[in-house]
Amino acid sequence: METQKEALSRIINTLTNKNQELKDFLQTVDNTLTHLKEETCTVTSDLEAELETLSSALSARGEGLHDVIREEEQRKEKELRKQLTEGASALSSCEDLLLFAHQTLSISSEDEFLQAAKQIKERVTMAPAFRLSTRPAASQNMSQFTVDFSTEKTGLQRLGFLPVPKAPEIDVSSLVVRDNTISVAWRPDGDDVVECYDVEHRKTDSESPRQPDACWDKIPDVRETHTNITGLKFDSRFVVVRVRAKNKMAAGEFSEPVAIETKALAFGFDALSAHAELKVEGDHVTWEPQGKGHDPRHDPRLRGKENKNSSRSTTPSPNKMTGNRAARFAGESYTVLGDTELSGGCHYWEMVPLSEWKSFSVGVAYRNSLGRFDQLGKSSTSWCLSASQWLSCSVSAKHNNRVKTLETPPPQRVGVYCDYDNGEILFLDVDRLRLLHGFKTKFSSSLVPAFTVWCGGITIATGLQVPSFMGNFLSTNRSPSH
Repeated sequence: METQKEALSRIINTLTNKNQELKDFLQTVDNTLTHLKEETCTVTSDLEAELETLSSALSARGEGLHDVIREEEQRKEKELRKQLTEGASALSSCEDLLLFAHQTLSISSEDEFLQAAKQIKERVTMAPAFRLSTRPAASQNMSQFTVDFSTEKTGLQRLGFLPVPKAPEIDVSSLVVRDNTISVAWRPDGDDVVECYDVEHRKTDSESPRQPDACWDKIPDVRETHTNITGLKFDSRFVVVRVRAKNKMAAGEFSEPVAIETKALAFGFDALSAHAELKVEGDHVTWEPQGKGHDPRHDPRLRGKENKNSSRSTTPSPNKMTGNRAARFAGESYTVLGDTELSGGCHYWEMVPLSEWKSFSVGVAYRNSLGRFDQLGKSSTSWCLSASQWLSCSVSAKHNNRVKTLETPPPQRVGVYCDYDNGEILFLDVDRLRLLHGFKTKFSSSLVPAFTVWCGGITIATGLQVPSFMGNFLSTNRSPSH
């Protein structure tokens, strides 16, 4: 009995679900029917509006042609009427002269006859009839205004609905990735009428370019068959691009998406390593002193460690080799590290000092060999560029407690290039495109980006390709300072 009840309950549940499914289906069909009628009314209205526009255009064109014919008629009529007036006047003068000549023939006096003949001769010479052209000034022919709309009629007979543009095809061979910009071009279908294109792109770490739920960034209304996608941060393995064509009324399907591999170092700050007086917020670090009561420099134990640390050799202690990422920097080492290690390849990032800064350093270091009180450049495990505008302005390169002063103003944007495999670190003034300093070494452990800040703050830009201008420095400066 219980088994049968369970079986019946399952049947009831199945029927209930199917019943609801059918209700939803019927509702969907009913809504679709309603929307179909609305959509039909919309496209019919659009068609009537287009036909009215076409009729108005034909009427306006016809009225213009009528105006041209009327203007020509008026011009010719004016010239012909002028000839009629001049001809009638000449005819009247000629008839008067002819009558006078007939009367002269009847004069018997020789003197009077000669006098009258002389007058007739003079009047004939000056008569308008002999100076008037007897050819009409304008013809009756108006055949130059004959029209032939056979081509237009043929076009109207072929008139149909505007087709939805087909999906363009992205030209994979033309894809260029350079300086965090992707240049993309595509080939449209030659038979389509296209007004513009929509280009969409998104980041992904998946090798498959198809992800139905992906969120896309859009570049609308591109008028050419190519564009540049700029302002990208390469913090993913791929950027996927797709394109669709649009005409006046509709947008077509998107092209097959194309995945473009992007390579760049994207990292952030390791907040757990930051000095207690450094505040980490995203890509920004600011120096916020906590006062004497909270300043580690005023802790006798830490001050003793700091003094002791400054007098010993640069050989790392066992504590420094533990790799404890949670150990904050202390003392006067206002340092924060990057959260990503570098163990191979070429990488590039930039740092910008914020307002009110007094001193900063930027470089790389062995994470496991950098102690809490170590300052960048004062050990054999860190390389950096330092700048100061406290008391006086100075820029220097530091490594292994050796300082090289650089004759240059403090840069407003520092580019850092690290070629781990070739053991190169280059520091650049990006705004002036100048090489500030370079180190040549052989790395024996993984590196991390490293920064120090005193007063003010810094911000970093990562996810950057090695810029194309680096080629100039690498080709002309293959032997930087050791």
